[in-house]
Amino acid sequence: MSSRGEHQTVPLSVLLKRELAIEKIEDPEIVHGQASHSKKGEDFTLLKTECQRAMGDGFTTFSVYGLFDGHNGSAAAIYTKENLLNNVLSAMPADLNREEWIAALPRALVAGFVKTDKDFQQRAKTSGTTVTFVIIEGWVITVASVGDSRCIFESAEGGIYYLSADHRLECNEVERERITACGGEVGRLNAGGGAEIGPLRCWPGGLCLSRSIGDMDVGEFIVPVPYVKQVKLSTAGGRMIISSDGVWDVLSAEEALDCCRGMPPDAAAAQIVKEAVQSKGLRDDTTCIVVDILPPEKPAAPLPPPKKPGKGMFKSMFRKKNSGSSSHDKEEYMEPDVVEELFEEGSAMLSERLDTKYPLCNMFKLFMCAICQLEMKPGDGISIHAGTSNSVKLRPWDGPFLCSSCQEKREAMEGKRSSGNRHGSDSD
Repeated sequence: MSSRGEHQTVPLSVLLKRELAIEKIEDPEIVHGQASHSKKGEDFTLLKTECQRAMGDGFTTFSVYGLFDGHNGSAAAIYTKENLLNNVLSAMPADLNREEWIAALPRALVAGFVKTDKDFQQRAKTSGTTVTFVIIEGWVITVASVGDSRCIFESAEGGIYYLSADHRLECNEVERERITACGGEVGRLNAGGGAEIGPLRCWPGGLCLSRSIGDMDVGEFIVPVPYVKQVKLSTAGGRMIISSDGVWDVLSAEEALDCCRGMPPDAAAAQIVKEAVQSKGLRDDTTCIVVDILPPEKPAAPLPPPKKPGKGMFKSMFRKKNSGSSSHDKEEYMEPDVVEELFEEGSAMLSERLDTKYPLCNMFKLFMCAICQLEMKPGDGISIHAGTSNSVKLRPWDGPFLCSSCQEKREAMEGKRSSGNRHGSDSD
């Protein structure tokens, strides 16, 4: 999923060095708001600002926003809200600088999602949850998602960027093919007499989604491996909206942004939920988080005189640039006023998602499971490349490695072993 235009991936190191070439770039001001209308009581949110992590002799901060839209009960959503962040951070190597920490996030998010799913399923509860999980570190946004909640971003320059994937079977042909290849069936509900009704679902179970956390009763080819996208903002900032499907079933990205333009985050979130409920009625839990990522406040210079503040302040912040505006001459290292893509990957294959080419000697420790962080004896770990086309070239130290339990989980997700007897579900 990307913005309307084509955007080339830019190496993270290039962007960070560009900043240092100018001066130290201050972190943005982050302001958030949320609103919800509850029908089933299965939507949950996580909003954590200024989370601290050690870095060298000091510490740095990051913010976390999560939306968990549960189904078939609230247990999976609650468990994921309480455990996902810790599982992600546990998968991060220690003693990383800022650049390394940001680069390691996509792999750690995959490990954290899979561990959370594996641990929850051991509780033998059959509920499930979608997850849209956002980490903001400086001007870099990293989004991991499973399910049909979505995250969009509008830059101050006016571009709209889609930072999550939609894993509804109805609109995702790649996921339909993956599920059938793993042994599942995709089809509509049979109403008798050959008539089929409703959206495409995965059978057994009848879930409309191809990815989630939980849902142990619908087959393990419904996987928890997230789509991950990482972007770096310009220092002009922008507005991010994270909403459950109750919003996106009614409003387009443009409509959601336009209906709350000029409002602060709390009022904006409430307005988006109001628009969605008025249009469709309250058929499902409807939740919205709005996050404004703003340039840091600086003392006003005596000349030229500052513009008069007013109700047009937010409008000017988020409106599109005038097509006729001239571009000033910039030196080679100057930061472009665009959102730049650093990373994007949506494969459900762990051998592709956990295999890092990033030069971190301790990215995944040799005798530690890359998913659950279990310490293993030498020789007990199973390479994530085992059983792939690369396995013939394997050397004993070619990791990352999985413990036997996580290897079984991986094989089930990839259709390499039976996932056991499953029972029907009324999940939607």
